[in-house]
Amino acid sequence: MNVLFASAEAAPFAKVGGMADVVGSLPQALRRLGVDARVMMPAYGHINYDKYDIQHWFSFPFTRRTGTAAVHVYRGENEGVPFYLVGSWPFFHEGDKQTYTTWDWDMPRFTFFNQAALAVAWEIQQREAWFPDVWHVNDWHTGLIPFLIANNQSDPHWAGVGSLLSIHNIGYQGDHAGGWLFDLGIPARTHPDLVYQNLTDNLLAIAIAYSDIVTTVSPRYAIEIQYPSFLRHGLDGLVRTRIDDLYGILNGLNVDAWNPATDPLLVSNYDAHNFLEKRPPNKRQLQIDAGLEVDDTIPIIGIVSRLVWQKGYDLAIPALQRLLVSTNAQLVLLGSGEADLEYQFWRLGQDFSWRARVYQGYNAALAQRIYAGSDLFLMPSHYEPCGIGQMIAMRYGSLPVVRETGGLADTVENFDGGAAERGKGFVFSWEQPDAVYNTLRWAIDTYRNNQTAWRRMQKRAMGTDFSWDKSAQAYIDLYRKAVLKQKGETIS
Repeated sequence: MNVLFASAEAAPFAKVGGMADVVGSLPQALRRLGVDARVMMPAYGHINYDKYDIQHWFSFPFTRRTGTAAVHVYRGENEGVPFYLVGSWPFFHEGDKQTYTTWDWDMPRFTFFNQAALAVAWEIQQREAWFPDVWHVNDWHTGLIPFLIANNQSDPHWAGVGSLLSIHNIGYQGDHAGGWLFDLGIPARTHPDLVYQNLTDNLLAIAIAYSDIVTTVSPRYAIEIQYPSFLRHGLDGLVRTRIDDLYGILNGLNVDAWNPATDPLLVSNYDAHNFLEKRPPNKRQLQIDAGLEVDDTIPIIGIVSRLVWQKGYDLAIPALQRLLVSTNAQLVLLGSGEADLEYQFWRLGQDFSWRARVYQGYNAALAQRIYAGSDLFLMPSHYEPCGIGQMIAMRYGSLPVVRETGGLADTVENFDGGAAERGKGFVFSWEQPDAVYNTLRWAIDTYRNNQTAWRRMQKRAMGTDFSWDKSAQAYIDLYRKAVLKQKGETIS
């Protein structure tokens, strides 16, 4: 089976959020299971073409309503996965230094990418006799592709080609695109579920309506987005029309890259069998690097995150202020995002300089040292489609403190409060600072007074299988359903 991923970002070439990790690693797992998975993405100017040995392959003229553009296709490879990068001035070119820009520029540039993607697939077929059986599109940036495939079903070359949409974050929709779609020659979207809900100009809604299969990046998130009370994102009614074709598949991790036993950035490597002896040097080094008191008995709370409302740090800051006043605990944070949250965390670091260190920006080496050196990892998200931080933290032996939502609920089993017959972390439900504070206090009390249970949870968390293998097989089953659906058949 041939599967072509279309995405605005993919690690390691261009990464902004978790979608890049998925598109960078899932195709590898699919190829190990016999699927010829490949990736198409924009040819951003900020990509290091020399480092990744990305070469120009061919160019061709592409005509649409507004004229003819020269499209340039580059070819590269990552871990055995072929990548096709699509460029065309003025949308994606050498001077293009950002993955995402402003709404009024991203709309036409990603609309163009959707249009060009089908033409590029056709041109690739002429050159190496490869054509997708299924397109796997991701979020609103590639949401027009299922519609354009459906619009070309009368062409025998496109008849029978399936489509699968992965919703990574329903809060970002590419809405109010109507003027751009008209100007760029996109045909009218006449699907009745779009028309009666006034969603014909919403790119994510278009993808939901026209894709053969719709997936989310965790089972819990697939349930949450069906309800109008969930963030009032406005697409719940449309989502419910696709309930027979809606699936939640948990994201995996690249377990070779995220492996404390081999991670070269750690001062001491360890695994689930020897972490009691070999993990502590990482904690001490983190305390030294952060300028904090070096003491194994002081619990460290780690945060590695984008500092945005979604992540729930408006709940965490008041809780952490109370905690650092009343409890001998330490905080090490790495992140950047909204200016207000950045300032509040900077202020927290200044006010509690002997207990907290706040790093703004992103540093991959520091991130991995926080995972390996912290005792607790805080993710109090308002909503979390899947989340990767909690999985990395567990793999590195840092127990998550999370709110019960989305992928956090699917991956973090709550401590039973006793001998840790079950549990991999600490979970709360209410979106309140008190809930964050009380759960952190519970976790710290457990760390200090019930080390036997703590170690059992660490071992269980580190032994959890977060690889892509199970999820990749689930996607293969859905690709088959998409193809059979195009043929008017069903699969059990």
